Amino acid sequence: MPFDPAPPYRQPAARTVLVRGASDVERGFMAAVYRWMTLGLGVTALLAVAVASSPDAIRLVFGNRILFFGLILAELGLVIALSAAVNRLSAAAAGGLFLVYSALNGVTLSIVLLAYTGTSVALAFGATAGTFGVMSVYGTVTKRDLSSWSSFLFMGLIGIVIASVVNIFLRSSMMSFVISCAGVLVFTGLAAYDTQKLRTIARAGGATGAVAVNGALALYLDFVNLFLMLLRLLGGRRD
Repeated sequence: MPFDPAPPYRQPAARTVLVRGASDVERGFMAAVYRWMTLGLGVTALLAVAVASSPDAIRLVFGNRILFFGLILAELGLVIALSAAVNRLSAAAAGGLFLVYSALNGVTLSIVLLAYTGTSVALAFGATAGTFGVMSVYGTVTKRDLSSWSSFLFMGLIGIVIASVVNIFLRSSMMSFVISCAGVLVFTGLAAYDTQKLRTIARAGGATGAVAVNGALALYLDFVNLFLMLLRLLGGRRD
């Protein structure tokens, strides 16, 4: 424990002011993160429903492979751009890119509404919201340093990506089940890990500019991927 030269009778007041200020900054930052995340999820859901409800839109998006894969590449490019330029973008510019990404993701994810029953989608969404909420709270209240999870989660994520690509060719239902189970574990862990990391950034004074939007993107991706993994496990496909 470092030596504190401050007089004992002055320390409590000074410490109270500093903690209150840091807490206010942290709460404000995380509120902004969750607002952007919720807005992004809302835009994604709205676009997914709109496309899935329109036969013309379905034919346009899924009847043209060049357009479909172009949308996926555009999404990837937006994620890379937002993450790489977070310190140079204004909050408004970052927010705009995030909402464009959310909209494109809604268009491509509309296939989920076409493939699974409404009951399955609702069940998976409810399970995702509950799991994400619990892990986000855990990332907030735990005194354990979750940075030790980083290597495990990163390796798990890489493993899921590689296995998913391989399974495109194998089309193994067993492998798909294993990937989904692993995905639930990884993205559940990431929900807690990313929440704690964002709060640490806020306490360190890094909660400026587009950082809240970038944080919302991280949590948004955790939520969406967890939803997709749970849907694969719990979902009933349409006939």
